Amino acid sequence: MDEPKVDLLPDEDFRRVLCVVAHPDDVEYGTSAAVARWTSRGVEVAYLLLTGGEAGMQRPPAETRVLRAGEQRAACDAAGVRALTVLDHPDGMLVYSLDLRRDIAREIRRFRPDVVVTGSWDVEFVAGLNQADHRAAGLACADAVRDADNTWVFPELAAQEGLAKWGATWLLVSGDNRPTHGVDVSGEPVERGIASLEAHAGYLGDLSGHPSPRELIGGVTAAGGRALGVANAVLFRAYRLR
Repeated sequence: MDEPKVDLLPDEDFRRVLCVVAHPDDVEYGTSAAVARWTSRGVEVAYLLLTGGEAGMQRPPAETRVLRAGEQRAACDAAGVRALTVLDHPDGMLVYSLDLRRDIAREIRRFRPDVVVTGSWDVEFVAGLNQADHRAAGLACADAVRDADNTWVFPELAAQEGLAKWGATWLLVSGDNRPTHGVDVSGEPVERGIASLEAHAGYLGDLSGHPSPRELIGGVTAAGGRALGVANAVLFRAYRLR
């Protein structure tokens, strides 16, 4: 096997992980296999979805939101995730703003994770052109990680809501073109990752020509595995913050 091109993520000390994404299904495009590995070790993982994904299907938004919430809950179950929070920012029109940063910082202070995971905010990412909501979510999350640890940014979170500042140790970015670390998800974790994407059956059925979850996740994690020197891996650009 080729020499590894990324380092193994030192995740032995992970205790709490917060995944922050724009839509239902965003975590399931690979990251959930790493989540499944972590939860199998007893790591507590929570998901924060900034929208309900109501603009993602060709049916009335209110109906779509309910369907996608149910599918996301099933996807969480497949990966061993109990805590799921869905906010009501508008799908397809997510805007980088102080309000968005505050909402993410609030959840960081409430959940107190040692690791925050989000998606790439670059215009081009591993899958090509990145969608606008993904960019807004990733950049707002990167800034909110610092906001959550600053006494003087959003002081009302402490004064009015009792949420003291909190500093995460790691920020992990999925989908980045320049990954630095990988998580070995060979075996059961990748199978659970596939199952988590399969849980979005209604949504995927609305997408013409979408590959099967097994084909997509198998291919993505096999490519990651080649970079890490294992059978299957999920890659991140990792920032150690403290």
